[in-house]
Amino acid sequence: VTGYDLEGVAKENGGIIHLINSGACCLDACGAAKDENGNGVMKEWWDVTEEDQQAIMDATTWNMADLGYFRGGGYSSRFETKVQMPATMIRLNLVKGLGPMLQIAEGWTVALPEDVSDTLWKRTDYTWPCTWFAPRCDGKEGAFKSAYDVMNNWGANHGAISYGHIGADLITFASMLRIPVAMHNVPTEKIFRPAAWNAFGMDKEGADYRACANYGALYKPYK
Repeated sequence: VTGYDLEGVAKENGGIIHLINSGACCLDACGAAKDENGNGVMKEWWDVTEEDQQAIMDATTWNMADLGYFRGGGYSSRFETKVQMPATMIRLNLVKGLGPMLQIAEGWTVALPEDVSDTLWKRTDYTWPCTWFAPRCDGKEGAFKSAYDVMNNWGANHGAISYGHIGADLITFASMLRIPVAMHNVPTEKIFRPAAWNAFGMDKEGADYRACANYGALYKPYK
């Protein structure tokens, strides 16, 4: 479409995913806030300075909503993430007969050349916030062979994206809640689950499913 060859983390990890949302988005995802070294970051709210606030607002426009999507009109926040930042994409799926199941993809936001980004952006909705995301992929067969394979294994075309690489924390938290993790790209040495999980086999993903099924959900519907 553009003739552009990906570079950096986008090339190293087998492509990018277009994270685009219909208007409602945390504005600091534009990456205009800076740390002490001048790097684009997302900060805890109490660390956001007035300079950060102004930079974030300067990077954001408010566009009339596309009436094809929003018949009632209104406005959409619009910005582009133009810096590389660590990020984690997650999705909690509710599967009939199984219950909740978590998916995790750590990676980085990617800054594309303006003309390349615009060409691709206009193929979706040009009034919505835009972030290009390169999930960490290893080129091996499976869900993390490439960015395409990540989306091909994803529950649907939506996810929740957080700043930083927080997948290991989410895996531990999910085990506490007895929610199995169906796919993730968190390095093995960073993963912690209860020692009891070792009794359910050497296949870590399968053991996670078996342990969660055996111990049952920590929280259940109130009756």
